[in-house]
Amino acid sequence: MSYPVTFTDAVVRLLERLQIQPRSVALFLQALTHRSYLNERPEVADLPNNERLEFLGDAVLSFLAARWLYERLPGEREGVLTRLRAAIVGNERLAQHAAELGIGEALLMGKGEAEGGGRTRKRNLSGAFEALLGALYLDQGLSAAQRLLEGYFERTLADIQRARSDKDARSRLQEWAQMTHNQTPTYQVLAVSGAEHTPTFTVAVFVGDQCYGVGSGSSKRSAAQAAARAALENLGLSEV
Repeated sequence: MSYPVTFTDAVVRLLERLQIQPRSVALFLQALTHRSYLNERPEVADLPNNERLEFLGDAVLSFLAARWLYERLPGEREGVLTRLRAAIVGNERLAQHAAELGIGEALLMGKGEAEGGGRTRKRNLSGAFEALLGALYLDQGLSAAQRLLEGYFERTLADIQRARSDKDARSRLQEWAQMTHNQTPTYQVLAVSGAEHTPTFTVAVFVGDQCYGVGSGSSKRSAAQAAARAALENLGLSEV
């Protein structure tokens, strides 16, 4: 029993978008075959689903993320690298990336799974991406898998750093100010510019009478976060 022609065509189009020239299309068909399709169709029970390739792809992804972080952030502590790797290979970000690539639309799955939102389900998307990576590794080796991932790694690291900076900058600056000056930072709006519906706030952060940083943002909160980040950079306290 063979795969549906429409599914094969969808996989070929996906590979073209990803600039993958497969040696074995069958591996990639397997990578995008969800168990639910086989469960609903006993006549195709001999076709493999993507779970074994997902297992392999998960290991490839973890290794390549670790190697990339090791090379990208020389001298960084092991604990930080471990946390960054966990964030990069987490299902949430993998699923978002898979959705952006159009993997959900290409998946072969059962009618019930599809009607139940299976093409947008995070678990299905992240698993299919890992399976696709496993297929690419078997088909073309580690370097091809790395090329597919490099853009994702860069964007994801930037997102993680930005989110961490926004979350931690004010608290880290407060810890420093209380430890070194026994004072709490204060934030002052210096200016509001732009249209009324899209204002830009400029905020300065002070410890005592001294200004340590200035930042801008679309809200007072984001401007204060930017000011705190600037203060940490000025103090030499910013970190990954």
